[in-house]
Amino acid sequence: MQCGLLGRKLGHSYSPQIHSQLGSYDYRLFEKEPEELEYFLKNGDFTGLNVTIPYKKDVIPFLDELSPRAKALGAVNTIVRRNGKLIGHNTDYFGFETMLLSTGVSLQGKKALVCGSGGASSTACAVLKAHGANVVVLSRTGKDNYQNLNRHSDAALIVNATPVGMYPNVEASPIEDLAAFPMLEGVLDLVYNPARTSILLKAEALGIPCVNGLRMLVAQAKESAEWFTGEPIDDSCIEMIYSRLRRQMENIILIGMPGCGKTTVGASLAKILSRPLKDADAELEQAVGRKITEILPTDGEASFRSLESETLLDLGKQSGLVIATGGGCVTIPNNYEKLHRNGTIVWLKRDLDLLPTDGRPLSQTGHLQEMYQKRAPLYARFADFSVENSGDPQETAEEIIRILEDRA
Repeated sequence: MQCGLLGRKLGHSYSPQIHSQLGSYDYRLFEKEPEELEYFLKNGDFTGLNVTIPYKKDVIPFLDELSPRAKALGAVNTIVRRNGKLIGHNTDYFGFETMLLSTGVSLQGKKALVCGSGGASSTACAVLKAHGANVVVLSRTGKDNYQNLNRHSDAALIVNATPVGMYPNVEASPIEDLAAFPMLEGVLDLVYNPARTSILLKAEALGIPCVNGLRMLVAQAKESAEWFTGEPIDDSCIEMIYSRLRRQMENIILIGMPGCGKTTVGASLAKILSRPLKDADAELEQAVGRKITEILPTDGEASFRSLESETLLDLGKQSGLVIATGGGCVTIPNNYEKLHRNGTIVWLKRDLDLLPTDGRPLSQTGHLQEMYQKRAPLYARFADFSVENSGDPQETAEEIIRILEDRA
């Protein structure tokens, strides 16, 4: 059985990894240009397909049948070949509903704002209406747009059904000020890379429940797999695959005083987990073609911190890394979002008497205790948890992994 994902520019898709855990069929990526669609659908070697943007509507004229849900939504994201006929289904409905239910938000009689008016928006609106919500679609133009949001300050739920905030443009947000919605109970973003888009970070900062689109991706794939194979799959697999994929995607970020062992422990973590290790200082030096020991004395610390923030923004956009940061990155508050956006932050603690100072300009001033007193509250503010690194780096790495598994 040959299945796969049909799209135009698929890049790095997680669909093959998900489907490998759902069935024994082969699953591959099919990148096709618009003019290739008809020929591929009629003559391609496949049993079942998932369909992603921009083809969820474009494939419909080439199909023989549509399921009632696909017909009602006017969008197809799953195609199966049965008895020589191509049948279109929509499993995004089930995926979004699973995502919505995970928040625990009750929508009966409440207002839900949906950002975007494309195919993803149509599916979200259908689910929200089925759960009793009064749905308002926001678009760039029209009576309900991003310039008159004050009309909807009573919204209980906001859904981002646009690509705004998706990698690599991770700092963009469809709505800037969530504090303008005092009745807000939840924020959903169909984007899943990065793990925390800007709008989700804003919600998190306000203590508002928020969810990205990864669970939706897994849930819709589960229902697609049922159409591919003709066999039921227990819903319990959704949470299992989701948790496994989330851990795999998130970066592990090490912060702490200069010389506390971030690079050494990071190397052990990277080896155990078969992940790339990125040293932020080394990445910075490579990007600018200068050593930090040259930058700090000549350009000053402010200039260095600006370069460091640019480096952290680039690293924080990526997935599945172990990142060893510079000791002072926590002195710039905005670096928290850059690191937290796609990762778990671990504070490595080490006795000050054990910290080396060679090659560390700011540590050579002889004021380590004073530096620590200033930075310790910042490390605590950034960190998801802390670990002592006073012994073997391998043991410290193993302790970090144990804590990450317990937190999953």
